[in-house]
This record gives sequence, structure tokens and C-alpha cells, in this order.
Amino acid sequence: MSVFSKLKQFKDLREQGKKLQDAVADVFITTRAAGDKVVLTMDGQMQISGLAIDDEMLSPDKKEKLQEAIKEAHKEALKKMQREVAMKMQKMGGFDLPGMK
Repeated sequence: MSVFSKLKQFKDLREQGKKLQDAVADVFITTRAAGDKVVLTMDGQMQISGLAIDDEMLSPDKKEKLQEAIKEAHKEALKKMQREVAMKMQKMGGFDLPGMK
């Protein structure tokens, strides 16, 4: 494979990545933990765009429970977002990455 074809392949991959980024830009995932006392929303860029915590969880004696609930909600949001991105990639097609077949 020539250097030019490798460069073209890299350019095509970058363009596909940009299309995927645009496709998930408007996707938001919301997860809940601790009996709905922690609600986390993640955007398509995998950034936390919202976090709501019930006042009951803010007492000092529930600090560890709150920390675990936030981690749980974040982990679940990441899993859901990764599934969403994978589905978008499948629908878009054309993501033939070298060595990934």
C-alpha cells in the first residue's frame, strides 16, 4: 500500500469520525441511581450535562452512598452512550477500520 493511499485512508477515517460526531451531537442519555435520588444526563460528547441530587442524599452520613450512586449512574450512562454510538456507526456504515474485521 502506497503512502498516498494510506493518507487517503486516514483522511476518509477522519471524515467518518466527524460524521459520527455530528450524528451523536444531539443524543442525550439519562440514568438514575439510589432509587431515583441521583439523576445523571450525558450528552453525545460523553460529557455530563446534568446532575440532579435529591436533598436527602446531601447529609454527611450519606456521603459514601452518594459517591457510589454518582459512579453507578455515570458508569451506566457511559454503557448506554457506547451502545448508542455503536448503533449509529452500524446505521451509517462505511466504518471499515484496518485490522478490525
